[in-house]
Amino acid sequence: MNVVLDTNVVVSALMSPLGNPAKILTLFSDGEIQFYYSSDIMAEYKDVLPRPELKITPEKIKRFFELLQQAGILIVPSVSTMTLPDESDRVFYDTAKESGATLITGNTKHYPEENFIMTPSQFLEGYGGVL
Repeated sequence: MNVVLDTNVVVSALMSPLGNPAKILTLFSDGEIQFYYSSDIMAEYKDVLPRPELKITPEKIKRFFELLQQAGILIVPSVSTMTLPDESDRVFYDTAKESGATLITGNTKHYPEENFIMTPSQFLEGYGGVL
C-alpha cells in the first residue's frame, strides 16, 4: 500500500508516539506500507519539523529523515490544475495522485473529497483496524 503523508501527520507522529499518525509511521518503518514523497515535500518537512515550538528532538528528526531517504520513494509529480483551498497543499495532492498513493492528512477540508484522501484514523480502519 502506498502513502503520502501531509506534514501535519508527520509532526503528530513525531510528537505523540502513541497516536494514529505514529502507528502509520511504524507501518512504514516496518516495511508494511510504501512512502512516496517529492523534493518539495522533503523541503517542507525540513522547514517545519525543526521549529522550536514543536519541540521535536533533533534525534527524532534525524531518524525520520534517515528512514525516509532509505525506504521512501522520491518522485517528481506532474502539477495538477485541481483547485485547492490552500495552494501549498498541492504538492501532497499531486504526489499522491501521481504515485497512486493514499494521501493521509489531518486537514481533509484542505483537499477535494476524493477516495484516496483520508485521515490517519480512516486509513488505519481501512488497513485493518488501529494497531
